[in-house]
Formats: sequence, structure tokens, C-alpha cells
Amino acid sequence: MELYLDSVDFKEIEEAFEWGFLTGLTTTPTFMHRQGITDIDGAIVKLSKMVPVLQVEALGDTAEEIVQEADRLLSLGLDKNKTVFKIPVSNVALKACYMLRQKGYMVNIHLVYTLNQAYMAMKAGATYVCPLVGRLQDQGHDALTLVAQCVEAVNHYGYDTKIMFSSVRHAEHVRNAIEVGVHTVTVPWGVMKKLTENNFTTVGTDQFVEHTKLLTVKVKDAIAKQNPTVKTTDTVFDAIAQMTESGMGAVTILGTDGSLKGIFTDGDLRRSLKTAGKNVVDQPMEQFANSPITINADALLYEAVKVFKEKGVDNIIVLQAGQPLGMLDIQDFVKMNLIG
Repeated sequence: MELYLDSVDFKEIEEAFEWGFLTGLTTTPTFMHRQGITDIDGAIVKLSKMVPVLQVEALGDTAEEIVQEADRLLSLGLDKNKTVFKIPVSNVALKACYMLRQKGYMVNIHLVYTLNQAYMAMKAGATYVCPLVGRLQDQGHDALTLVAQCVEAVNHYGYDTKIMFSSVRHAEHVRNAIEVGVHTVTVPWGVMKKLTENNFTTVGTDQFVEHTKLLTVKVKDAIAKQNPTVKTTDTVFDAIAQMTESGMGAVTILGTDGSLKGIFTDGDLRRSLKTAGKNVVDQPMEQFANSPITINADALLYEAVKVFKEKGVDNIIVLQAGQPLGMLDIQDFVKMNLIG
């Protein structure tokens, strides 16, 4: 099934055709009016250079005038083999369609609302027949049945015509187009870019990303930028100041020689205040020396997750060559969805 973009917005056209696989572009005078385009010919020429196939309106009061308009558009520099002339269905349009097809031009008979109109367009040799599904449904008609009938007519009688599903309003319309077996669908960018969206896919992708991080990212690449430390000769007040400045809930306790002596957390602070009162802020950090949970800087994140779960701690000291390099905080892992 061919996939066309239905637009005249140059920015979204550039974005859409970067995908590389769209068949072409359909546009209308209505789109150009909405975009405030006044140089129609200039816009058409620009669009023809941006897309593989351009479907553009060719209007006139007589069949001869429609053919003249198609010739005029080609004279602007459009490629006959990459241009489809759109004509609203009518007896005049059918005659023009036949004349254009005799010249080897491609034609889209659109604004089709009945099977009779579609049949006559097929008989006239239309390259595309284009029912407007959204508009038909707005008027209370069974548009999908009409489209299915058009597809069946092409398949049954062997017409060299493609049924184009147009006036797409939402993703469900694209699914409808696939189900009825149309040959072509033209879709607005707002709908097209959402066609791959699905909550289960998003969840699964996020899980793949999370698991990849666990198996490939090293601990040293995930430690917090801040690395608050205090020495054993500093006071609890100094530790509070370091935690406040860094925004972290723990500080690493170092000896005067820089060796690891322990970790002091906001939980330790609360417990100390409860037992010793406010005077605890003047006490030296030496009395809080302990044996903190550590991990090697080159360990992978899944190993850190395992430590968090097994040890039931909120912070792990990261060591490199036996020296404190930084700290892992369980809240950072929660934010990265690495720990539930």
C-alpha cells in the first residue's frame, strides 16, 4: 500500500520525507490558503523538488481548460512521471481524465462520494480514485463500505486504478484502510507520526533501555556529580553543611590521610539528635566512623542494584584503587527506573 503525506506545510514535509519511504505528497488549494501561500506556482515547483511524487490540483471549466492547466503546470518544470493531476469528479473531469491519460499523464479523480462516481472514473482511466472517508462519515454515510466496494470493483474488473483512502482524521482510519485493502492512503502528519505509538511498546522499550544500562554502564559513570566528604576531625555541623550544599543525604567520612573511615547519613543525624540532643552538632565525626558498604568503580550497575537490595542501604561508597571516588544514592537509581 502506497503511503502519501497530506500537507502543504514545508517544515513537516521536510521532516516526514526524511524517513525516506513515503510514496509522495498530496496537497490542495485549501491547504495552501490556510498556510497563507499566495504564490501557488512557486509553492508547487518547490514541493515538486522535495518529494518523489506530487499530487496537485488541475482545475478548469472545460476538459480542454483542465488539460491546458496540466500542460501549464508541467511547463513550470514539473516531471510528468512524478506528477499526478487531481480533478474533482464530474462529467467534465471524466473527459479531461481520458484526454490526460491519452497523453500519458497521471490523474487522481477525487471528491468521490459514490460507487457510481468511482466506476466512471475507473472507466475513464483514472490512475487514482479518491473517496473522502472523513467527510463522508461527517455526513453520516458508511464510507468504509464505499471504499471496500471501490477496491472490489478494481479487483473484480481489473481496472488499472488505485483506490486512495483520503480525509484521514485519526489512526483508526489508517487501520481501516489496511483492512479494506486500499492501494493508497494519504495521511496528515499529525496522524502519521503517531502511527507507531503504543503504550505497551513504550513500556517494553523503556525496559530494554533500563536493562541495557544495568548490563553495560559502570558504577563510576553513574555516581553523583557531588561528592561531599568530611574528615574525622570535622564536626557533625560540618557534615550537615556538606549535605545541605550538595543536596545529598549522606557524606563520606575520611581520615586525615584521605582513607575511608565511614559514611554519615541523614538517618544517623536524626538518630543522634534523638539520643544526644542538639549538642551533637559539635561532636567530632570520628565517633561516627563505621564500616560502610562499598563497591568497585568498574562494577556494572546491576551489581550495585544487587547490593542495594541485599544490604538494604540507601547509599554505597564507590572505590577506585581502594580510595573513595564518590557515592551512589538509591534515589538516583529509582529516578532512572533501575530500582522499583
